[in-house]
Amino acid sequence: MNIAVIGSGYVGLITGACFAEFGLNVTCVDNDLKKIRSLKKGMVPFYEPGLEELMQRNIAAGRMNFTSNMAEAVDSSLVVFIAVGTPPRGDGSAEMKYVEGVAAELANHIKSYKVIVTKSTVPVGTGEKIRQIIAKNLRESIDFDVVSNPEFLREGAGIEDFMRPNRVVIGAASSQAVAIMKDLYRPLYLIETPIVITDIKTAELIKYASNAFLATKISFINELANLCEQVGANVQTVAKGMGLDRRIGPKFLHAGPGYGGSCFPKDTLALLQIGKENRVNLGIIAATVKANEHQKERAAARIVDTLGKVRGKTIGMLGLSFKPNTNDLRDAPALYIIERLLKAGATFRVNDPVAMNDAKKIFPKLTYCRDAYEAAKGADALVIATEWNQYRSLDMQKIKKAMKGKCFFDLRNIYEPDRLSKMGFIYVSVGRAQTKKG
Repeated sequence: MNIAVIGSGYVGLITGACFAEFGLNVTCVDNDLKKIRSLKKGMVPFYEPGLEELMQRNIAAGRMNFTSNMAEAVDSSLVVFIAVGTPPRGDGSAEMKYVEGVAAELANHIKSYKVIVTKSTVPVGTGEKIRQIIAKNLRESIDFDVVSNPEFLREGAGIEDFMRPNRVVIGAASSQAVAIMKDLYRPLYLIETPIVITDIKTAELIKYASNAFLATKISFINELANLCEQVGANVQTVAKGMGLDRRIGPKFLHAGPGYGGSCFPKDTLALLQIGKENRVNLGIIAATVKANEHQKERAAARIVDTLGKVRGKTIGMLGLSFKPNTNDLRDAPALYIIERLLKAGATFRVNDPVAMNDAKKIFPKLTYCRDAYEAAKGADALVIATEWNQYRSLDMQKIKKAMKGKCFFDLRNIYEPDRLSKMGFIYVSVGRAQTKKG
């Protein structure tokens, strides 16, 4: 089977590469000619473990191709995936002009039956809107189906999530479209992946509901962490005790400086807007968003409070991306902290395994360091903002010797408080006993 994927960003490239690995012929379409030239060479414009190797293997096998010619890609494909961006607008709602623009352009190139599939995260009702746009712009009466097939890819683990997903959601109104989609995902039947067949609106809402719930778990445990600090409890043990209840589970119960990335901030705000437009008060989601903003501010404020003042102080920052195994800086807590403390007069020495080139576009005047030890050199305080593996087994004696001050802010609870306190650090973590003095 031949398929086309419109949009060669994170979702589009992983979708295309993984379907090619399933043995399908995939044509990825993008209007950025420079990007297309790079993709043809197997070069990925972002960091995702294993993706370049997967693409290069399928390009060499002739199963994965790239073009800026949408007409050619659509004409040769039975299924066309829409995987363009839906960034947040000023009011938090999803910007739909790219999806709607693709739908209008697709209509000009449909000459035979097609299944048009939304992979992009889109508001409830988008499937019907796409149907109307295509029907309005078709040059002749041609049958087509619209399907919602939301993605559930974690940055840094996108290939694993596609190849071994928890579930595949297919929202469609046509038995023919469902049969074609199930055929696409046939390799997953061998590993007994649950396939959820539903209507389009329900499929669209499943994606938002899933991300909002996970974001809520993060905000919940962060609020509990703040309470733990006040009453002298340990949030890691609280989370373990909660997570052993199978109704709750241990995932996303890790206290920290707040969530970030391309999905949770965008999707929670978009879901709030969907509720507002339909006159439904989503109070829990609103509280989740508010708690997350508070957690980022609290992380920055604790650094200020511990140091006394930050003007003229040097802070070493370990980790810039919102999570490990990605260079994505969108809504990253580290960037919030840096911006807040730069305004207060601090200077920064920073390190991240893959995100520093991206960070330089935002903060060109920071000192970018080759490793954690260089970032710690002369620092009055050291902050772990992202739990990269490289930061999990640091030589703390070497760190202590490199630093000017003693303040160590472990915002990901990697190290043991007693050990670092005995070494003479003023150790601050999240939801655990804090060192009062070094």
